[in-house]
Amino acid sequence: MKNNSLNSKKQFFNRWALNYDSLFPSVFYQAIHQRLLDYVTLPEKPNVLDIGCGTGRLLARLATEFPSLRGTGIDFSEEMIRQARLKKCARHRPRLIFVQGNAEALPFVDEQFNAVFNTISFLHYPNPEKVFSEVSRVLQPGGQFYLVDYAPRWETNPQFFTLTPGGIRLYSSQVREQFGRQVGLNCVGHYYLLGAILLSKFTKKFVD
Repeated sequence: MKNNSLNSKKQFFNRWALNYDSLFPSVFYQAIHQRLLDYVTLPEKPNVLDIGCGTGRLLARLATEFPSLRGTGIDFSEEMIRQARLKKCARHRPRLIFVQGNAEALPFVDEQFNAVFNTISFLHYPNPEKVFSEVSRVLQPGGQFYLVDYAPRWETNPQFFTLTPGGIRLYSSQVREQFGRQVGLNCVGHYYLLGAILLSKFTKKFVD
């Protein structure tokens, strides 16, 4: 049943991919990306990962903002990745690459990145603790994790909605902090970017 749900979700986004950038949600997400940049701090030559990258718009914006940036985008939908390669790689090649994969089992080595981004896709993951664990694994000590998604302002328990195959789950700031603590990620702040869209910023702890 779980595999059927994941396959249905993948097909949902595969069908969306071709026209995704011209639809209203994409315009809305671009406004969120712009506000997110106000909270982003990166080292001199950043190597960043965008989980749930879609068609690559956030990475393209980051590559423009930070000319020395190298970025990797990963998405569960192979059609989203195909669109990202067609539309974004040509402009920023070879600094940006895009790969198809699962956020719960990232195909990267330990401590490969000094920043990880995840915008408006965390709500789709059936096992959020695994995603946090993988983010912590691939993030360098002192690195930043930027989690941006819808969040209930008062409800502390996850909220479930059947809007897409497999449904979506919304997590409050308190639940996000708990996920982080379990894997050595310290929350340094929460910031509402637009409406109910909440940025939770984490730093990976140094190990003594």
